[in-house]
Amino acid sequence: QLQLVESGGGLVQPGGSLRLSCAASGFSFGSSDMSWVRQAPGEGPEWISGIRSGGGVTMYDGSVKGRFAISRDDAKNILYLQMNSLKPDDTGVYWCVKGWGPFGSRGQGTQVTVSS
Repeated sequence: QLQLVESGGGLVQPGGSLRLSCAASGFSFGSSDMSWVRQAPGEGPEWISGIRSGGGVTMYDGSVKGRFAISRDDAKNILYLQMNSLKPDDTGVYWCVKGWGPFGSRGQGTQVTVSS
């Protein structure tokens, strides 16, 4: 069955970087649009980035544009999110999501905490 397993979260100081990974299995990853979604404490889920199947089209929410980069390795069935210049407002649980938008199938999430 479909499985998405996120990793790479952790505690980082403001201005630091993290790279999240999402290992996908149980579906045709290479044929699927994929997204990253996050949820801050007390907030609803927020779509922050998406990548079309084939990787040729990427989009970002304004809150992360210029700081985050989404990519995919279809040979390994892995989705990535490179996060640079992290801010305390980036704190939250991050999920990879199958599809374009915040409400598709998702994994268990990985916690990102940006704090000094």
